[in-house]
Amino acid sequence: MRHRQLKAFHNVARFGGFSRAAEALFLTQPAISEQVRKLEQDHDTLLFHRERKRVRLTETGEQLFLLTKRYFEVEEQIEEYLSQKGSAVEGELRVVADSAHHVTELLGEFQKRYPHTTISLRVGNTEKVVEELRAYNAEIGVVGSVSPGKDITVLDLGASEIVAFAAHGLLLASQESVSLKDLAKFPLVFRENGSKTRQKLEEEALRQGITLTPTIVAEGREAVREVVASGAGIGFVSLAEYVHDTRFRKISLSGTQISMSESLVHLTQRHDVKVIRAFMDIARKTQI
Repeated sequence: MRHRQLKAFHNVARFGGFSRAAEALFLTQPAISEQVRKLEQDHDTLLFHRERKRVRLTETGEQLFLLTKRYFEVEEQIEEYLSQKGSAVEGELRVVADSAHHVTELLGEFQKRYPHTTISLRVGNTEKVVEELRAYNAEIGVVGSVSPGKDITVLDLGASEIVAFAAHGLLLASQESVSLKDLAKFPLVFRENGSKTRQKLEEEALRQGITLTPTIVAEGREAVREVVASGAGIGFVSLAEYVHDTRFRKISLSGTQISMSESLVHLTQRHDVKVIRAFMDIARKTQI
């Protein structure tokens, strides 16, 4: 196994094709194809399914790609160290958040301090966030009430209570709170499985001997918000993430107090990646 074979494989997987990998490495497509072929031949394994003009990783290829992500990231860190450019923060910061509300100010401060970086922000539930970090598809995650393994570093951002919200007219105008028992009588709008808000609500209901069954399951907070605004049911969100909207109103949950904590997370073994280290430094100073 040679370094150039791994590099060819890694870039084909990264860019989704031999032609794009060749362009990125300033090589010809036949040269890239030959390096990947030798890697597969030397180890008697298939790394890509070739399907006309596109390629798809095999299961073995998926596992190797995860390893090469780590391998070439460490190589980049070594190069930065030896060239004494460690103080320059450049590159891409990929953030996956269960709610962008908790990270927007930090991203603004980060961009202001490090203008030569690019930032991408995607939304996903807590389960998806941790999955993306472990797959090296993101540097920073924002999650609710996570209990990760030792491979994840966590910075607590605080907690807020979970509240309900509903379109005007679904409940009496004078009703400012509702119990979990009474909630069971209304159509409910839940987020997808993997949502910590949903999990905490269901766990508390179970503790009280109440079954809460969703009428509608919507993926993501934006989708839940629009469904609730249509009058289709009652939704739930942490108070910190509640968005004031004239189409609906906030309702407290009585007889219980369920809170949702939010945390910044990243892979512990990647703590020396420049963009991660720089972003977490800003986040920690903000928390002081």
